[in-house]
Amino acid sequence: MSPLDSSKGGVDPNAVTVDKVTKTFPNGDSPTYALREVSFQARCGELTMIVGPSGCGKTTLLSVICGTLSIDSGSIGVFGHDLGSMSDAEVTLFRSRNVGFIFQQFNLIPTLTVVENVSIPLILQGWNYRKAEEKAAAVLEDVGLGGRLRSFPKQLSGGQQQRVAISRALVHDPKLIICDEPTASLDAKTGHHALELLKRSACAPDRCVIVVTHDSRIFSFADWIAEMEDGRVVKSCSASEYHHA
Repeated sequence: MSPLDSSKGGVDPNAVTVDKVTKTFPNGDSPTYALREVSFQARCGELTMIVGPSGCGKTTLLSVICGTLSIDSGSIGVFGHDLGSMSDAEVTLFRSRNVGFIFQQFNLIPTLTVVENVSIPLILQGWNYRKAEEKAAAVLEDVGLGGRLRSFPKQLSGGQQQRVAISRALVHDPKLIICDEPTASLDAKTGHHALELLKRSACAPDRCVIVVTHDSRIFSFADWIAEMEDGRVVKSCSASEYHHA
């Protein structure tokens, strides 16, 4: 899938385009629908939030966007690439180069130091350890953790661990940042700081940030909000429209 030309001759501003995607999971004789003909877009330079109650399909939508789950029907385009036309190996390589992940529970490796945790995406791409740690240290310095490079995750506060997780997501300069409930384990003040850092660091013109959350405390950080219910996107609008609805 090549970038689509607009009527004005420009390149499609959408970083992610989901078109009528359906995803089911086996459940005896009748499959369970996780996504029901979902259409969704996320644009470059913006932080898009996917909101809705638990079990509505938010995390499943994230998973199909980054190619960790296959779909039953529909299409998914990510920065001009049609995931459905790529092999599993091609999707894995594309994801390792272009997608950064931030998880609810941080998913830091407890036996590795802070700088080693952040180096992992680079090492997986074939960087040598010294160069990877140099790049990781520079990113950690930017988030205020330059003095904790050799600390272990258990020696950090929740907010500091989240900054490490954000650094790990950004270290390989991915175009797409995926965040699954990034503030669920944080208090309000720490959660706001994490979103401020994420938006400042990641919302560049050539990047896209997608955050799945049910935490209404952070809705104000969004540029665009898509609301899900029962496997469908039932509302999609700018954050200002959403807040005033």
